[in-house]
Amino acid sequence: MIILLDYFYLVLGAMLTIAAVMTLRDKHNPKRYTTALFWGLYAVVYLAGERIAPVVAGAIMVLMALIAGFGGIALGKYGFLPEGERRASAKRLGNRLFIPALIIPIVTMLGSTLLKDVTINGMLLFEQKHLTLVALGCASLLAVAAACWLTRSTPVQGMREWRRLVDSIGWALVLPHMLAVLGLLFSEAGVGKAVAHIATSYVAMDSRFVAVAVYCIGMALFTIVMGNGFAAFPVMAGGVGIPILIGVYDANPAVMAAIGMFSAYCGTLMTPMAANFNIVPAALLELPDKNAVIKAQIPTALPLLAANVLLLYFLMNM
Repeated sequence: MIILLDYFYLVLGAMLTIAAVMTLRDKHNPKRYTTALFWGLYAVVYLAGERIAPVVAGAIMVLMALIAGFGGIALGKYGFLPEGERRASAKRLGNRLFIPALIIPIVTMLGSTLLKDVTINGMLLFEQKHLTLVALGCASLLAVAAACWLTRSTPVQGMREWRRLVDSIGWALVLPHMLAVLGLLFSEAGVGKAVAHIATSYVAMDSRFVAVAVYCIGMALFTIVMGNGFAAFPVMAGGVGIPILIGVYDANPAVMAAIGMFSAYCGTLMTPMAANFNIVPAALLELPDKNAVIKAQIPTALPLLAANVLLLYFLMNM
């Protein structure tokens, strides 16, 4: 295979390294050393990858958490174009500004469908195991090139904008990465069994409605804590869903899993831990209240969670 997913990890690592170096040279950033260290450590994770010993990778994550926890990330100066020039450029380009954004989904779709079996000298063009992600990486690079061409900017200006974005998002950029394996860790630690023990010991599971409510609400609560419905699912499915809903009340596994995940997504709407959904948009839009997205979603999330409890109760045996 010619284009591998690992290449894009290296590209991302290089971009994080550039952001760290730019931050280190930015005297307008009051915490430039700790901010640069944060992004530099994150760059190491992508550049070294599986070559890092697990204990070293864990130490890097802990150090990054300490830097972020003690407020070590701050904004600097990013070399904005004057307001007049930006408005004039936007007026000149008009709807062509959307071309780079449209390139990403179009090229990703073409790469993962029409180009998936393309070979050059007997070698597949794209890595088949991660076909869509490789196509997305290629599409993103093409989009950056198109943006530079349209705006007549240089890749250096693109890196300045990249640093501004990652600094604006801050520690929330790393949170999805850290939460990705949390469900597996909870499963290995026996959290699912502990949940099952607590649920059966202190909650009257002889009522089918109570069992359904515990399962659905538990999915939402664990998602609120962990920020990821996929991390919450093995815990609640192993603790309540499989042994009680399926084992005792003969629930349909497909219905149990689908509505359970939908309940978890209700938790996603209500937690800052789901940073890529709730914190990152607030940062990118520069909203004065970083929890504004969550506050707007809670009136939808709570009734939806109640509806999921009722749906699972009436549909679980279908």
